[in-house]
Amino acid sequence: MSSNAGRVPDDFDTRLRAAAFAWLTSKTLQRTGNLTYSEVQSFIFDGRPIPLKDRVKGIWKPASLSSALSITTTYRPPGVLRPYDDLIHEDDGLLRYKWEGLKRDESTNRSLRSAMQSGVPLIWFFGVGKGVFKPIFPVYAVDEEEENRQFIIDADPAAIADHAEGIAEQFLRRYLKVEARHRLFQAVFRGTVMRAYKGRCAVCRLQHGQLLDAAHIIPDRDEDGIASVVNGMALCKIHHAAFDVGILGIRPDLVVQIRSELMREVDGPMLRHGLQEMHGKRIAVPSARAERPREDLLERAFERFRRAG
Repeated sequence: MSSNAGRVPDDFDTRLRAAAFAWLTSKTLQRTGNLTYSEVQSFIFDGRPIPLKDRVKGIWKPASLSSALSITTTYRPPGVLRPYDDLIHEDDGLLRYKWEGLKRDESTNRSLRSAMQSGVPLIWFFGVGKGVFKPIFPVYAVDEEEENRQFIIDADPAAIADHAEGIAEQFLRRYLKVEARHRLFQAVFRGTVMRAYKGRCAVCRLQHGQLLDAAHIIPDRDEDGIASVVNGMALCKIHHAAFDVGILGIRPDLVVQIRSELMREVDGPMLRHGLQEMHGKRIAVPSARAERPREDLLERAFERFRRAG
C-alpha cells in the first residue's frame, strides 16, 4: 500500500477538510444522520459556498483544492445494480471504489490518486435513498488496483501499527481489517435504516436522531445477522435496550409484546408510558415492502424473547 507518512497538505486544504468534517458532524447529529443533496451543497467555508459533492460525478474535487474531497456511491433500490460496482471486499473489509470511466488519467481519477498520494482524508457519501446520502468520514484512499480499475478505500489506515512483527502483526492486521469492515458496514446500515424508518423509532415514533439506534433484529455477531435493512429497525435507546435484553419483543405480525412480569410492576412514568403502554401496539415499518423486517428474522428474535420470559 502507498505510504503517506510525512506528507503535509497545505493549510487551506487542511482547514477546509477539518471545517467540512465538523459541519457534517453537527448536521448528522440531527434526526436520521442522513443529508439531502441540497443540504450537502450548503456548506460555507471562508465566506463562500463550497459543495461537498457533485450532482453527477462520483469523485469530487472543488476548484480550490488540488485533491479530491469526496467520493459518492449512488443509491439504487433493492435488487437494482449500481452503475459502478463499489463494494466492501470480503477478504480485507476495505471498500473498492471504481475509476470514473475507463481511462486512468481521467481528471477525476487523477484527483483521487492525488488524495491517495497526499494522504488527505475524504468523505464517502453513500446513497441510502433518492437524493439522500449517509456521509462516512474520514476515509482514505490507500492503494490502487489498476488491473481492476479501482481504488482501495480504508476507514483508518493509520491504525495498522507499522512496527508490529511476526504473529503479532498478522493478528493485528486481521483484527483491524475486521474492525474497518465493521465500521463501514455499520455506517451504511445505520444510514439505510434511518432513511427507511424516516428517522423515527418504530415502537414509540420518537424522532430525535441523537436518541435513535439502527437496531439489528438478529445480532450482527450471529451468522444470520446481516447488515441489511430487512434485519434492522430504528429504535430509540430505551426500546433498543429493552429489545436486546428480552424485555420487549416484536411478534412476526409486527405487534409489540412486553414481558408479563413487567406489565404487573408499578413504577415511575418511564415504565408506564415507555414500556407498558407499548404492549399490543403495532410497530411502524417502511412503506417499501422490500425494506420491511423479514418475517423469519422476527420469528427467531421473538422466540428468543419468549425464552427470556
